[in-house]
Amino acid sequence: MANAKTYNANITEADVLAAQKAWGAALVKISDDFASGGLPKAKATANAVLDAAYGYNMGPVLFKPTLTVAPQTFRTTKAGALAYFVGDDKNFPADSGFALKGWKKVDIENAAIHINGDVAKSMGKVMITDKNGKVTTVDKTWAFKKDDMGAVRIVLHHSSLPYSVN
Repeated sequence: MANAKTYNANITEADVLAAQKAWGAALVKISDDFASGGLPKAKATANAVLDAAYGYNMGPVLFKPTLTVAPQTFRTTKAGALAYFVGDDKNFPADSGFALKGWKKVDIENAAIHINGDVAKSMGKVMITDKNGKVTTVDKTWAFKKDDMGAVRIVLHHSSLPYSVN
């Protein structure tokens, strides 16, 4: 059977790096769309990003954004994630729109990537530069899973500010 078809759902390191790069580009795009077209344009872009990059189509996503507080610390639904990125949701009154802050560049430094079949996890630093050149660094953990169509989806996203002794 020299012509046997093979199915491989494994994630590769290249898949992980591409998904991370796409996430960074999407954050910048949402900010740019907010600057050029206001909240409606930014919200439409963020909605498309969530549909394309996150695994809400597969079930709850384990999402702990950087700047959230109880009782809405965790965002397991798409609506909760959208509110975090663009605000404008009365059900999430503390959200002002993290992605609307004029981000211009995202750099990612992985401490490690762990791959096991169709799931990969990464942990490291993400440096986000705003329109004034100020860099915000966050500690980031992601888990990615390939869906049934072969798309790499974020199924876990934890972000926090680095611990400071002072």
